[in-house]
Amino acid sequence: WGFNSSFHQPAAFLMLGIPGLEALHPWISIPFCALYLTALLGNCMILFIIKKTQSLHEPMYYFLSMLAVTDLGLVLCTLPTTLGLFWFNLRRIGFDACLTQMYFIHILSFIESSVLLAMAFDRFIAISRPLRHPSILTKATVTKIGLAIVLRGMVSLLPIPFLLKRLTYCGKTELSHSFCFHSDIMNLACADIKVNVFYGMIILLSTVGMDFIFIVLSYILIIKTVVSLATKEECLKALNTCVSHICAVLVFFIPMIGLSMIHRFGKNVPPLVNTLVAYTYLIIPPALNPVIYSIKSSHIREALLRALRRKSG
Repeated sequence: WGFNSSFHQPAAFLMLGIPGLEALHPWISIPFCALYLTALLGNCMILFIIKKTQSLHEPMYYFLSMLAVTDLGLVLCTLPTTLGLFWFNLRRIGFDACLTQMYFIHILSFIESSVLLAMAFDRFIAISRPLRHPSILTKATVTKIGLAIVLRGMVSLLPIPFLLKRLTYCGKTELSHSFCFHSDIMNLACADIKVNVFYGMIILLSTVGMDFIFIVLSYILIIKTVVSLATKEECLKALNTCVSHICAVLVFFIPMIGLSMIHRFGKNVPPLVNTLVAYTYLIIPPALNPVIYSIKSSHIREALLRALRRKSG
C-alpha cells in the first residue's frame, strides 16, 4: 500500500469463511457445530466433575479446570462470528468489535499456553518430589499462579488494540478468517506497521515461545527423573501420568506455530491452507482436550461413570 496521509478507519471489516467453498458453507457448518458442541459439553463436564468430586481437588485438576475455562472462552469468542457466517452469511463485523474479539482470542491463547506450562511444572514436582508436592503446590499457590497467568496475558496484550487503532486503513477490508487476528488486521493497514510487527513478535516470543521452551525443559527433567527410577513399572506409571498433558501440548502448539509461520512468512501459501490451520488452532484443542483427559485420566473417567450411574439410578 502507498502511504495515505489522511487518517482513516473502516467502519467494519468483512470476514471470510473457507475460500472457494462459499456455496458449501451450510454443509461445512455441520462438523463445526459438532466440534463446538463437543467443546462446550466436554469442558463443562470436566468442570462439573472436578467441582463435585472431592478426591479431584488437587493441583493437577485445578490446572485442568483453568484449561477447561480457557477453552470455553476460546469457543465462545469464535462461535458467534463463525456460525453466523456459515449459517446466515453475516460477514460484517464492526471495527471496535473486531479489535475486542481479537484481544480476547489472543489473551485466551496466551493463557492456555501458560496453563500448559503450569501443568508441566505440576507433573515435574509430582514425579521428582512426590512427598513435597502437596506442600509446594498448595491451594493458595495454585490461585496465585492462576492470577499471575491471567494478568500476564492481559497486560502484555493491552497495547495491541491501541497500536491497531492508530493505523490508517484504506482499500481492502476483507479479513482472512471468520474471526479477528492481530496480524490479519495489521496487514490491511496502508501505514507503517513496523511497530506492530516488532511488538507482536517480541510478545509472542517472550510469552508463548518461553512457555514452550520451559515445557520442553520440564519434560527433559521429568525423563531424567523417570530413568533413575528403580523398576520399569514405576517408570511407565510415572510417564503415564504425563500422556494427557503431552497430547494437549502437541494439539495446542503445533497448529499455533504453523499459523504464526504462515502469517509471517507464508505469503505464497494458498488461502485455504491458512484458513484450515487457523480453524485447527482455535477449534480443535478446545474440542479434543476434554476427550483426551476423559480417556487417559482414570480419575476423571471413574468420576464421570459414577455421575452417570447416579443419574440413571
